[in-house]
Amino acid sequence: MIVIPAVDIRGGKVVRLFRGDFSKETVYSNDPVKMSLRWQSEGAKRLHLVDLDGALEGKLKNLDWIRKITASIDIPVEVGGGIRTESDLQTIIRAGASYAILGTKACEDEAFLKIAVDKYRDKIIVSLDVRDGFLQTKGWVNPTEIKAVDFAQRIKTLGVQTVEYTDISRDGTLQGPGFANILNFIGDVKMDMIVSGGISSLADLRILKEYNKKEIIGVIVGRALYDGKILIKDANKVCLSR
Repeated sequence: MIVIPAVDIRGGKVVRLFRGDFSKETVYSNDPVKMSLRWQSEGAKRLHLVDLDGALEGKLKNLDWIRKITASIDIPVEVGGGIRTESDLQTIIRAGASYAILGTKACEDEAFLKIAVDKYRDKIIVSLDVRDGFLQTKGWVNPTEIKAVDFAQRIKTLGVQTVEYTDISRDGTLQGPGFANILNFIGDVKMDMIVSGGISSLADLRILKEYNKKEIIGVIVGRALYDGKILIKDANKVCLSR
């Protein structure tokens, strides 16, 4: 299990949203490259990069920043937000992303997802943005009637190996993740899982680690890092311990 710092870009700035609400934004930096280099220097093993403008508008909007970041750091970068076409996917991979995160498009077009997985295999991560057990799309603003568990079971048959499970109600709140929801999901869907949403302390990481679930391969941490409540070196000691 590794800790993955989140760098969410909106309007060229590094921001954090409260429960995915675009009207409740905190700006942490005017330089996404500098912030990415900081997390690498502090010991991050991977970076979670999101084009928030792209997620909301349905097209890549911060591609220049993505290219600058992947060219500046040496650790793997997973990129999501606004990837809606095969051309977008190809562009993100060519821009230096080690992994491409598909959310809205994967939910709306499983045929596209199948093509993407067949071509890029384990480079494809599917984002499950969940509120009350159901998926939300288009930058978390569009509710659906698709149960996250049912969807995950379907895409597993398409060859998807890894999902990112975000509890929207916890994201950016520092209230801790929805542990019960995570355990229930793992119990129903046996696939690699990156947990996101609400991580507030080393104690939260210890709980996830102590579950000893091989399916949890990573934890995305945002606000707790930016607010100094967690240091990557300490998080690494917890998550990488045996």
